[in-house]
This record gives sequence, structure tokens and C-alpha cells, in this order.
Amino acid sequence: MIGVISKVDQVAVVEEFFELFKTPWEFYEPGRRYDVVVATVDDVPEIDARLLIVYGAETSSVDARNGITVRSRDRSGALSCQGVVLPIYGNLTTFEENGRCSPCVRTVPGQLAGLRVASAAGAAILRFGYDLFEETRLLLSAGQPAEHAHVPALDLHIYMFRNWVVSEGISLLEIPPIPVDRSFIVCLTHDIDFVGIRNHKFDHTMGGFLYRSTVGAVRNLLRGRISIARFLRTWRAVASLPLVYLGWAKDFWIPFEWYLRVENNLPATYFLIPFKGRSGEQVPGKHAARRASTYDVSDISDWTATLKSQGCELGVHGIDAWHSVEKGRAERERIAEINGESALGIRMHWLLRNTNTTSVLESAGYDYDSTAGYNETIGYLSGTSQVFRPLLAKTLLELPLHIQDGALFYNTKLDLSELEAEKRCKDLIENARQFGGVLTILWHDRSHAPERFWGDFYIRLIEVLRSSDAWFATARQVVSWFRKRREVRFERLGSANGVRCCVVEQRDDVSLPSLSVRIHRPSVGRRDERPRGELGYSFIDIPWNAKTMMEFDSLRNDSEDQVRLSATEVCSHEVSLPSDTKPVRA
Repeated sequence: MIGVISKVDQVAVVEEFFELFKTPWEFYEPGRRYDVVVATVDDVPEIDARLLIVYGAETSSVDARNGITVRSRDRSGALSCQGVVLPIYGNLTTFEENGRCSPCVRTVPGQLAGLRVASAAGAAILRFGYDLFEETRLLLSAGQPAEHAHVPALDLHIYMFRNWVVSEGISLLEIPPIPVDRSFIVCLTHDIDFVGIRNHKFDHTMGGFLYRSTVGAVRNLLRGRISIARFLRTWRAVASLPLVYLGWAKDFWIPFEWYLRVENNLPATYFLIPFKGRSGEQVPGKHAARRASTYDVSDISDWTATLKSQGCELGVHGIDAWHSVEKGRAERERIAEINGESALGIRMHWLLRNTNTTSVLESAGYDYDSTAGYNETIGYLSGTSQVFRPLLAKTLLELPLHIQDGALFYNTKLDLSELEAEKRCKDLIENARQFGGVLTILWHDRSHAPERFWGDFYIRLIEVLRSSDAWFATARQVVSWFRKRREVRFERLGSANGVRCCVVEQRDDVSLPSLSVRIHRPSVGRRDERPRGELGYSFIDIPWNAKTMMEFDSLRNDSEDQVRLSATEVCSHEVSLPSDTKPVRA
């Protein structure tokens, strides 16, 4: 059991952090025995625990008692740990080095930002010059700037926390953010902004298509971004326009048949425009009028029925829901009429949002939002691949967006070649394998067709993901699975180190895979008994349907933690992490 001593205004942040790092914890109660105590307050009391972890940029009472001297303070910085560069967005303090302290983590320039000392009682103290929970707050609220989008910062904080605890020879129990026998989750989504080029005559959309399909295609051919074959296909599409308008040729901007064929029984989520001709209010930028769509959900009733019959989800592609409860409710009700369901998710058109969007969407009755992502790049706006609850929400969950086609290929965005885009996507896939959670992908309606022709890349991406052991799920299924995980509670048993896993509310949705109970076990003694930098450990996974209680009793032995389980069928996975393990590419 982990005890937490946090600042008064960090209670909600602490609670959300431990929903993401799902391990037994409670706010510290004097007189109780803890394996680990985490503190972010300046005045830390004397603690009886095997490990005390103190975070914070301000001087702590622990510093003077243990000979820790502050060297410098900065408003932000970056850490280097096991080859990973981790940005720190809050205040960052570095420490003087001395013979009593062992380095844990350094800043990118090499200064000491985290250290280990042994207390007079023999327990270990880890002291870090930043506030873990303040970093969590900043990531879940403000998010990361685009230059750090590739860094799963919050997932790295959890990874580092776990390793530091296990490195001290302490076993950890965790409900990992992955279904049983899977390494991560994939959520395929499509924002449907356009349905059919026939709806566009002599407007900006048609003009843009003609320019990009002629002049733009020549430029891309000369840059080596498209082949001659694709160049000819683009010009052939332009030449076919009169036939398309006359109804004598297929409208190449109708996307549904293509996606159903390519995804072939994989569930996907389609975010649909509720009202045509509405650009929305308070839209920033010079071209707000271009945000209006020439179709709405009533125009595609045949396709919505087909999509639902194929196991796909219909969500709201919001127009004004990001700032108006009344209009957000109207948009939800419009899609609900077609969908036949009241619990709907939303992604805002153009990914518009402000500081009040979470509260507005929750008041409008949405089950989840999937707007937290970048238009200009790919990666982790909130620093995580997990579904989370925004700090201003009570019930609404956020499904983060990670990969968007336009961000990869638009010449005003990343403007990547397909080889470069493939590498960037593989990096995010490897991160998903390492940390678990969900990889959310957005491919727009026009992206497979002329003039973009990003469909071949999408097909290859789907093939790579199919070859993995990922669970493919709709956005609503993903959010429901994470709700199931969030409902797990840990209770103390009678013994000092015992814990019971139970759930608050039973979910009977058979489409949701089971959870796992994972026990991290130190492989090689305490940190100070191993070569510097070695982070070896193993774990066992126990499949759990969350319908029965499971009890765990950690009995301390002189050299190791032995775990006794009140469970029978145990699936064991022994995993050794070498000393040069790098969770992400920096």
C-alpha cells in the first residue's frame, strides 16, 4: 500500500494519477504501516516506511535532515533517464552532489535532479526536484506544446515511479491499462467532413481540389512525394469530374464503402456532422465560414444503417458543442435520433476547444470526448495513451487522439514523406506496446481518394496493426473498458500488507475483455545491491473478470517479497528489462 501526503489543492490530481497508475494507495494516515510513502509537501513528517519519495522544487524538511543541498531552481527543464528526454513543465530544482547521495536522474545538461539517500533508520529516501502531481495537472489541463508531442510524458512519469519502487526490492500490484493477453488497444476513427464531391460546385472546396490535383500534383511529383502512377490517377480524377456530376461515374469522395473494405470487420467510429451549412460560432481564424459542411447525418441514412450493421459506432462531429451547452445538446440529440442510443461520444470539428469545453460537454450529456489531440503534429497532447478524466469533469472521460492523417501529410503541417510518416507512426506503436493504453487513429473521409491518395499508407498501417496482438475497439468500447478498470477499488486486509481487489459496479458487457491483475516482483535484491542503472524485474499476470474479489498478502522475507494469492489459475509472464532499456525514442 502506498501512502500519499500531498498539498491540499492536489487531491483531485492525485486521485486521477492513481486511476492511470492503478495500484493500491490511500492518503497517508499516521500510525498506519506503508511500504511506500509519496510526499509533495514541504514539511514532511518522520515516516515509518521502507521507501519515502519526496517530490518538489521547494526546500523540504527532508533535505536538512539528510544532507541534501539545493544547487539551482528553474521554471522548467528536461530530465534524462535511461536515454529518455522527459520535459518538466513546472519548477525544477537541482541538487549538489556529495558522497552520501546516489544519483537517480539528471537534467539534460547533466545536473542532479533526483537522488537517493539512506535514512538513519536504514530506509531509503528518494528526493526529486520537481512535483510529480503538478506535472500531472499541467499535462491533463494545459497539455504539451507541439515540440514535445512525441514524448508520452505522463506515461513516462508512471514508468519511472514504478521502476524506482521495484528497484528498492518492493513488490507492486497493478491493474495495467491493457486487456488480458493484449499489449495495447487500437481505436480507428473517421471524421466525416465531406460526403461526395457532387455537393461542391464553384465553391472553395472545389477550387482547392482543382488546384491541388493539378498544380499541386506537379509540385509533389517534382518533390518525389508521389509516383508517376499516382500523378496520372490524380489528373484522371480531374478529367472525370463532368461524368461524376452527371451521375455517369462513381463519386470518389464517398468514403464508407472503401473504409469498410479496407478495415474488413474491424470496428471503427465515425464522427458525423449533425447539421449542414453551419460553420459555428466563435470560430477562430480567417476562414471560419469554410468550416460549414454541405451534408449532415440525415443525408446518409442508408450508410448509417450499414455502418451500424457492421459493428461500427456513430458519434457526433461537433460544431458548437465546445462552447454551448444548449447547442451541444441539440447536436447530440440529432445524432441520437439516427443512432438509437443516448450515450454518445463527440469529437469537435477542427478540434476546437477551450478551458470550459469539458464542463460544457459534460453538461450537454456526452459520455466521452475525443478532441484532445494536435492538428499540426502527431503524438500525446496530454502526455498519455490512456483514457483519462479531465480535472474539471465528474463523469466525462477523454479518449486522446494520437495519429491524424492531415498532420502527417499536409504541406502546412508535418509534410512528411510516406517513409518518414511510417517511422513516426511505428514510434507511437512501440510506445503503445511499452506502456499499454490505446492508440487512437484519425483518417478523414477524403484521405483515401483524389487528390490526397493517402489510402495506400492507411492500408499498410492497418496491416501493421493487424499483425500485432492489439485489441481493436470502437471509441465507446475503449472508454467503457477504461471505466470498468476505473471502478476497481483496493481495500486493506487485516494484515499490514494485505490488499483486496474489488469493483464498485458490475458491468455485464460481454464485448469487453477482462482485466489483468499484475504483480511486479523485484528480480534481483534491492537497488543498492545491484549494479548501477540495472532495472531488472519480473511480473505475473492474473486474468480477472472483475466479478469476484481477489486477495493478496505480501509477506516480507529477508531477501525478497513473497506474494500469496487467493487465486488459482495464474498466467505467469517473466520479463527482464536490461539496463539499457529505452521506453521511447528521444
